[in-house]
Amino acid sequence: MTTKLQAIRGDITSLSVDAIVNAANSSLLGGGGVDGAIHRAAGPELLQECRALRGCDTGDAKITKGYRLPAKHVIHTVGPVWQGGDHNEAGLLASCYRQSLKLAINAGTRTIAFPCISTGVYGFPATPAARIAVETVQASVASDAELEKVIFCCFSEEDLKLYQQILDEPESLGDEE
Repeated sequence: MTTKLQAIRGDITSLSVDAIVNAANSSLLGGGGVDGAIHRAAGPELLQECRALRGCDTGDAKITKGYRLPAKHVIHTVGPVWQGGDHNEAGLLASCYRQSLKLAINAGTRTIAFPCISTGVYGFPATPAARIAVETVQASVASDAELEKVIFCCFSEEDLKLYQQILDEPESLGDEE
């Protein structure tokens, strides 16, 4: 089975997938952007479960139930804050995608949706972030095709076009910039 990778523009909180990924802060207690939207849509039970997780390190991920969301699970991952690119931001961002996929597969999910991690208030430039997202997911599903579909859920039309362009490129695994 081949995993389908797709980019869409939409509201990640409305997607009927097995798991959505939350671009969380290290407290896991909600915040702005997609994090706040997911917490609001899931309801107060999500915050209660997140409190028990006692935070999350940058580059790592933790899983909770989806509560009032159409998704069964929320995978919370903490992306890096952009500091110019010389502080392992690329490695930490790639780790967010790998750790999230690992949790999704361990939970038996078949479909997962990612937001654009770290590109909002954390300031990671959109183009390298999208390339890291797509290439990391491609590499992960190439060796473990248990997932049926991975969705990159973009908030803006500009991000959607960027992801679609990268997804349309021939896979160039190993051709790091």
